[in-house]
Amino acid sequence: MCGIVGVCGLAPVTDDNLVVAMRDALRHRGPDDSGLWASENRSVMLGHRRLAIIDLSPGGHQPMSDSSGKLTITFNGEIYNYRELRQELSRLGHEFRTESDTEVILEAYRRWGDDCLDHFDGMFAFALYDKDKDRLFAARDRAGEKPFFYWHHAHALTFASELKGLMQHPHLERRADVDAINFYLAYGYVPNDLCILQGVRKLPPGHALVYERQSDLLRVWPFWKLPDPPREDRVDPLELVEEYRTLLTDSVRRQLVADVPVGILLSGGMDSSLITAIACQVSSKPIKAFTISFPEHERYDEGPYARFISDHFGIEHRILPAEKASVDLLPELARQFDEPIADSSMIPTLLISRLIRKHVTVGIGGDGGDELFGGYPHYSWLRRLGQVRRIIPDGFRNQLARIGRRVIPVGVHGRGHLIGLEGGIERSLSSVNLFFDDQERHALFLPLREISSEGSGPERFKGEMSAPGISLLQKATSMDFRTYLPDDLLVKVDRASMLASLEIRAPFLDRRLINFAYSRVPDSLRVRGGKRKILSRLLAKQILPRGFDLGRKQGFVVPLASWFREGWGDQVKSVLLETTSWFNKPQVAKLIQGQERGLANTQRLFALMMVELWRREYQIQLPS
Repeated sequence: MCGIVGVCGLAPVTDDNLVVAMRDALRHRGPDDSGLWASENRSVMLGHRRLAIIDLSPGGHQPMSDSSGKLTITFNGEIYNYRELRQELSRLGHEFRTESDTEVILEAYRRWGDDCLDHFDGMFAFALYDKDKDRLFAARDRAGEKPFFYWHHAHALTFASELKGLMQHPHLERRADVDAINFYLAYGYVPNDLCILQGVRKLPPGHALVYERQSDLLRVWPFWKLPDPPREDRVDPLELVEEYRTLLTDSVRRQLVADVPVGILLSGGMDSSLITAIACQVSSKPIKAFTISFPEHERYDEGPYARFISDHFGIEHRILPAEKASVDLLPELARQFDEPIADSSMIPTLLISRLIRKHVTVGIGGDGGDELFGGYPHYSWLRRLGQVRRIIPDGFRNQLARIGRRVIPVGVHGRGHLIGLEGGIERSLSSVNLFFDDQERHALFLPLREISSEGSGPERFKGEMSAPGISLLQKATSMDFRTYLPDDLLVKVDRASMLASLEIRAPFLDRRLINFAYSRVPDSLRVRGGKRKILSRLLAKQILPRGFDLGRKQGFVVPLASWFREGWGDQVKSVLLETTSWFNKPQVAKLIQGQERGLANTQRLFALMMVELWRREYQIQLPS
């Protein structure tokens, strides 16, 4: 796991300090080594910070060039099938000087060109300069585990793993993108290629780009997409569960490979327990597992559930008690999450990352299991909603939704679901986990009043992602895979773990498992009645101990409401009400008053806090 930066343009880079500053702003991503490479005419300069995982020798140093010196790469991530690819390329006549997966990417590009991406299984973001073609080739993994920000400006392309790397450039204006703030207030993250800073873009998951240096042409394209869903439910569940088990087993086996200590993040939930059970079967080394607990808040304590699994499999297990998170942690998080997200589970993710980094360098997590196999509660709700929509006339539904929007205060549970009854089914999908609806956003953030509410706003963006001819559940799971997973969950995991210089891997996001889940698993083996993750339940019954709670779904949460009552609330008022803020203070005051009356506004207030702290940390201005 590493940090990558670079500049490729028509004019030479005359000052190494620019790229060095960009690179070293990402030191937390790679404390073990650093590198800098420049082309002969200095029109291309690549930087790298290294967290050594595979091939700890100096041979793994980056940026890395091939034997001809014509290809140079800076790479962040892991190629889990690099050993198989190395063998294949060796049979084809390629020679290797190192044991690293980085060199495998270089040789794969030499053999297959841009199509090398079709051969990689892993999490990755890389940029490769091809001297003969005088172009930069970059790509990001299919799920979006590894980040890639870029800025195309003044006949140059500048890129970095994190936005703070780009912000070292003196010519990048630190002005917020109002449209991106609109998306953030809607869902708590900035999706797809949009970035919170004007002029900057993110390379979307499963996409590649080529920048032609001399012509200043940039081309971005998808090299992969989710497969089409199955046409029918007539499948043999036992056959599918066996296929599922085989794929997950191979993924866990691959992801346990490292030249440094590895541990499992064990919550005691279904996904992490399945990974633990399989790891015990395939690992030649003793399994280590780690669980975070909040001693003062028994409701959030996962220790007993995790201990049930660890005792059954006889693994080395540490339950690490987290200290009560101080409100002073928030500015540090705002600094690290340089494109803000509103997910308060960043707090326990950072806390456990710091705790387990004392013991291991690589952690194995369960991210992706809910999106692939139907684990979220709103999937059950959406299936029921489909039935409700067939019963209630459109006019009555629309009227009910409009009344709910006017009468029910923000923070009342179910308000978003009621609003989602208005319009077509796409409206219901876009209302899932909505922080602020369109009217609330315009009242809260006044610059939005200059943007038409009928334009390509957040709800419309999500609604248009809904492919025709597939079921409501298929629409929902694919939407979550393409938005919530890469733009919230994986951002949270990447930034929090990297701040602790810890690599987190996700076996469920293996390419073959993703393809299996979306092309082979029917709705009936995802959600049925009040039960979710049906196929995972079948696998759990095979390999997990009797007495395991198949229905438990807690999520990685913190006692945020309690913390707000115990001191964080004063800080919220100070940041959002008592000093200069982007947000309309009367609207913020209503949210705080609602929270004090027992409404569920803690996540919304946390969202506003993170934007305001980020604005101050990086001195961000609104467009003039």
